[in-house]
Amino acid sequence: MAAHPPPSGPTNRLGQEPSPYLRQHAHNPVDWFPWGEEALARAKAEGKPILLSVGYSACHWCHVMAHESFESPETARLMNDGFINIKVDREERPDLDQLYQGVVQLMGQGGGWPLTVFLTPDLKPFYGGTYFPPEDRYGRPGFPRLLASLHDAWVNKQSEVQHQSRLFEEGLGELAAYGLDAAPGALSAEDVVALGRGMAQQVDPVHGGFGGAPKFPNPMNLSLMLRAWRRGGGAPLKDGVFRTLERMALGGIYDQLGGGFHRYSVDERWLVPHFEKMLYDNAQLLHLYAEAQQVEPRPLWRKVVEETVEYVRREMTDAGGAFYAAQDADSEGEEGKFFVWRPEEIQAALPPARAELVLRHFRVTPPGNFEHGTTVLEVAVPAAELARERGLPVEEVARELAAARQALFTVREQRVKPGRDDKLLSGWNGLMIRGLALAARVFERPEWARQAAAAADFVLGRMWDGARLARSYQEGQARIDGFLEDYGNLASGLTALYQATFEVKYLEAAEALARRAVELFWDAEKAAYLTAPRGQKDLVVATYGLFDNAFPSGASTLTEAQVELAALTGEKRHLELPEKYVGRMREGLVKNAMGYGYLGLAADSLLDGAAGVTFSGTREAVAPLLAAANRVYSPTFAFGWREPGTAVPPLLKEVFEGREPVGGRAAAYLCRGFVCERPLTDAEALARRLVAAPGGA
Repeated sequence: MAAHPPPSGPTNRLGQEPSPYLRQHAHNPVDWFPWGEEALARAKAEGKPILLSVGYSACHWCHVMAHESFESPETARLMNDGFINIKVDREERPDLDQLYQGVVQLMGQGGGWPLTVFLTPDLKPFYGGTYFPPEDRYGRPGFPRLLASLHDAWVNKQSEVQHQSRLFEEGLGELAAYGLDAAPGALSAEDVVALGRGMAQQVDPVHGGFGGAPKFPNPMNLSLMLRAWRRGGGAPLKDGVFRTLERMALGGIYDQLGGGFHRYSVDERWLVPHFEKMLYDNAQLLHLYAEAQQVEPRPLWRKVVEETVEYVRREMTDAGGAFYAAQDADSEGEEGKFFVWRPEEIQAALPPARAELVLRHFRVTPPGNFEHGTTVLEVAVPAAELARERGLPVEEVARELAAARQALFTVREQRVKPGRDDKLLSGWNGLMIRGLALAARVFERPEWARQAAAAADFVLGRMWDGARLARSYQEGQARIDGFLEDYGNLASGLTALYQATFEVKYLEAAEALARRAVELFWDAEKAAYLTAPRGQKDLVVATYGLFDNAFPSGASTLTEAQVELAALTGEKRHLELPEKYVGRMREGLVKNAMGYGYLGLAADSLLDGAAGVTFSGTREAVAPLLAAANRVYSPTFAFGWREPGTAVPPLLKEVFEGREPVGGRAAAYLCRGFVCERPLTDAEALARRLVAAPGGA
């Protein structure tokens, strides 16, 4: 559903589009086009420049600009008279977004959404920015003034505009291949430790997280810090990660009543978030908190994982089993309205003593900590401190708080909910499948693996035909050819799902996706992966999937999947491209670890030589071995299982050959570099061995 119900009245072309974001603009007086042949042909035929506006349905500032500018008849007239106006959902076309974000970067700005870029009819950019206000403010020109100025330049100074566009095209070409001219090198374990230590120096020593406000969770870089800790990088690495995870879990960035994480915090202490909830954030954080549980079990990690999985099940799961893309920041036209509280609302919902407890626990006060005297809930006074203050057992206070949270959640459910973007994106589903699969193993929750499997079955059944993976599924229709991130993320998710279910169909699908991804995206000359399928016609510059940003690059997740496929199948050929690609990217990774966090994870696994453990024995017999292995932090090891006496799938023939129970007991075969150690039959001995490799912490 749209976050902002559009007014009644005539619709423009976007009313026919499946994307909820595009439909949010269906009643604008702007003569919008979706990106496609009609719009591009019209620009050429009329000799008009293109105004390209890129955003997504849960983006707060996209809504602000839409209300201020795109709903204004006067502004719409300037847009319609001077430009061909094209609206793009960045979640449908990440390649276009990546390319044209480069314009803003070349102009010395930070990028972001809404993205506003002006193009010549042949798609070369000549000006860009993000949010523009309706009149001059925030150091930005007013949008109507900007439109008039650019229209005048196009009509009266077109040669200058064309010259500018050629410079931008050259700059975008350099940006797209940035770092690919570096000499290949070999990444070492010492490099991984150095990467983690460099990141640790940027961690806020009080609140955790990287840098100051605004503060993003950045889960892949935190995960890489744990990898560096595992390789002997020292306690400060683990401490920095745990401080971050704890402060996030207790802060307003985490939904204290409904579970799940908001996009980011506008302050340095995780208190006030931008309230949108994205599938990819929650997928990665689910995985990271499960890893934290392996490193050092804590009730808080379990609570966060259980509540986040429940949030995803309740709010973000389609009837077919796949996962929705996002929830909006706004409801009833106000940011955060669904999530915030006033003291009197809590007092009306709870008995007096319990209300008093909750007001102190979450620090809900009349002035509030957000807009209009409202409060974003944070755990300000923990249960143990409340118990000491009241002379009560902490268990009793914890029970009171749990009952209060449930009561407040029930009241909140009666509010108007934020809009939800119900696109099913194959790559983002792959990330959530990966997170759920690990959480199912660590917390021994097979129903979570079934939840992941339902999503995988939907995507494989409706969006993958063996040769083409669709990017998006909506209203019964698979749409848009998949991009590198879709293939990489889904392949990574399916290798993780195999390890949670041992259903070989998921491993077979992962291998098929990885093989097809190489055919579509690998550029042998540059030893790197293209973002969009080779030969994509509507990109003025071909882009490469290099950087890991809010979500990982498809090159990074594909590399991870290839390393795991090598470990799980025993096939060395799966390591050929990871070795080439990690070697190609080594210099960039070492110089700019924060920009390649997920690639660092894949490279770390590659260093361990496609490490794997094959369990042999009946499911019942291997259960203690498997439980012990799942409890410990051994992130570079991939797990396979063979039941004796059953037919060996062709894909696993190499790795299952000769791996049988030992003396009638279930056995675990630990292998690295395609060489196996003597099998272990004792669960604790296996756990110790996994923790010790490659050198422990």
